[in-house]
Amino acid sequence: MTRNLSRLAFCTLMVGLSASGAAKAQDAFNLNALIEAAKKEPPISVSSTTGKIVQQAQAFTKKYGVQATGTKANAATQLEIVIREAQAKNVQVDVLQISDVPAGVAQLLPKGFVESWLPPDLAANVAAIYQNPLVISNEANVWAYNTQIYSSCPVKNIWELTEAKWKGKVALQDPLDKASYVDWFNQLAEHADDKVRAAYKEFYGKDLKSDESTATAAWVKAFAANGPLLTDADEGAAQAVGAPGQKEPFMGLVSSAKFRNNTDSGAKLGLCTGLKPFAGWMYPSLGLIAKGTDSPNAAKLFIHYLLTEEGIAPQAVDGKISTNKDAKLPVDEPSGIGKALEQIFPYSATTATKDWDFRQDWQDLWRVNYRK
Repeated sequence: MTRNLSRLAFCTLMVGLSASGAAKAQDAFNLNALIEAAKKEPPISVSSTTGKIVQQAQAFTKKYGVQATGTKANAATQLEIVIREAQAKNVQVDVLQISDVPAGVAQLLPKGFVESWLPPDLAANVAAIYQNPLVISNEANVWAYNTQIYSSCPVKNIWELTEAKWKGKVALQDPLDKASYVDWFNQLAEHADDKVRAAYKEFYGKDLKSDESTATAAWVKAFAANGPLLTDADEGAAQAVGAPGQKEPFMGLVSSAKFRNNTDSGAKLGLCTGLKPFAGWMYPSLGLIAKGTDSPNAAKLFIHYLLTEEGIAPQAVDGKISTNKDAKLPVDEPSGIGKALEQIFPYSATTATKDWDFRQDWQDLWRVNYRK
């Protein structure tokens, strides 16, 4: 708790110290001048881990008369393309929205392949912890249950998921295939291990005793040993939890975006609110500009557009939460994540390099202890 309060106090202090500077930068910034400069530059290519980027690029082009093409690519592919293009001094991808924050912080920014730019006129709307590097949005992975079978979440504590009752009955994407899961383990250990430990005591009525160095590691070890169903994609986990007509559905960990299945295909996904210590966790996406782009103003304009409510709207319908506090989620967003944000564990980029450094350790812990 002390650490969390210290981080909050630091962020508050930084906001206060930078307020006057941000105001001066805002006064100097001219969006219309940026638009006119962007119109004189070559078309841009934008890469994102969501397919909604295609729609966003088309809307951007229509709005500003600045040609942009959006392409979906996973984080590993994005990294490879950006690094190769930078090394070859042949930039083709001008703007990158990447959800692998540790890789971006450890592999792209320090080597000068990309840069982070915060629109001065929106700086006051973006919390200090999201400004450098710039986080465009946060997406939640949440614990979910089947509302056709259960009137409310059947689990109140994550330690319950290590018990025999849930052996082989929890679904999630394989942590060995999705780095954000092991990053989540490390984030918990770094910033909320006391809460994981407290959840153990609340559930079992006694203090945790373990050979592991952290309560998080003890939970990961026990959870892996309980044989959760591992899927190769988030959709598989969502189906295991939310498919209608089941008698004994799975609990699961799924992206809030999958709750659109409730309206699209009649799924029965419900958000597990009230779960201790958290109902889910956030992972952010960075907005980065390739150094060496022939269209620096168009790239900046696209970053500006993504930070507006209009620009992020196609992603917001899937529960992606803009870091611009004035860009709200749609009222009909299907997961209801907007009403449960205080129960979702936030990602802190302050330890992104540790997430990168310790990925293999967490993967090894999972691999060694996983049992079908």
